[in-house]
Amino acid sequence: MTGPKRPSRAAETGRASAEDRSSDMAEMAAYGISAGQRVAVIWDSSSPVEGLKNLVAKIQALVGPESRVSVENIDQLSRSAHAASSFDVVLSGMVPGSVTLHSVEVLAEIARILKPGGRVLLKEPVAAQIGDNNRIRTAARLPTALMLSGLVEVKELQKEPLTPEETQSVQELLSYHDNDLLSVQMEGKKPNFEVGSSSQLKLSFAKKSASSGKPAVDPAAAKLWTLSANDMDDEGMDLLDSDELLDSEDLKKPDPSSLKAPSCKESGKKKACKNCTCGLAEDLEQEKKESPQPKSACGNCYLGDAFRCASCPYMGMPAFKPGEKILLAENNLHDA
Repeated sequence: MTGPKRPSRAAETGRASAEDRSSDMAEMAAYGISAGQRVAVIWDSSSPVEGLKNLVAKIQALVGPESRVSVENIDQLSRSAHAASSFDVVLSGMVPGSVTLHSVEVLAEIARILKPGGRVLLKEPVAAQIGDNNRIRTAARLPTALMLSGLVEVKELQKEPLTPEETQSVQELLSYHDNDLLSVQMEGKKPNFEVGSSSQLKLSFAKKSASSGKPAVDPAAAKLWTLSANDMDDEGMDLLDSDELLDSEDLKKPDPSSLKAPSCKESGKKKACKNCTCGLAEDLEQEKKESPQPKSACGNCYLGDAFRCASCPYMGMPAFKPGEKILLAENNLHDA
């Protein structure tokens, strides 16, 4: 008797290859990569060489030989001279074992080379809380950095602890020795328009027809709120006498003193108002006329104390011009 035939080694190898291809296609589909797309893979010094080669081979097998897969170092990305809107998908830091940090300039360049509606997937180590190392973001600040670079629909896909190899790479490359690091995978999309693009708005300035305008007014309602002179029947209306609105207090004659404005004297002012009506201005003017004006006997009073008499009322005052009006204190006049 012969037992069941064992599958040949070639068949087993082909089956394993088919399973690997199926697994690779599922992985690339999770990245949002499909046939015919242009893909950019960004790596840094922490990316293992074999892991980078395997990732590029998987992408190339899926997108086809006609579509080019561009592999760029993160430090040389801005000098790669890629045209704007060149790639459908950008993968950064997705090489297994990478601990890639994305600066603001790198994120802006990624957004520039993405096509409108393009997708970016990146993985970056983040800290659980803000520490002394400013290069490592927290998990809350990474989405903000992506949005500020111009990406939309930013969301977190995965968060997991770093592997021992990744932790060692962070400690060596970034001099970070805390044990609170996590690996976060983020996704973002470029808006479906270019920066600076414009579109013409279709505006209609045609006049609307009467039928599509205001609703029709009910004639009965319009008549209710319409009042004309013909509707006023003086004989049938009771008019109110305005005199009936006044009471006995309103008919009394007011006291003239209560109507007079308060005088400048009552308000405590020493100077009359500009348009004085209380008589203070006249009183002050009369006092000026009645005040005695001393006359000089020698004619030298204006020259100063050196030329004045002993009984001169201007003694102690500075010299003045002849004819200039000088106001003397009352005690000086009595002494004189």
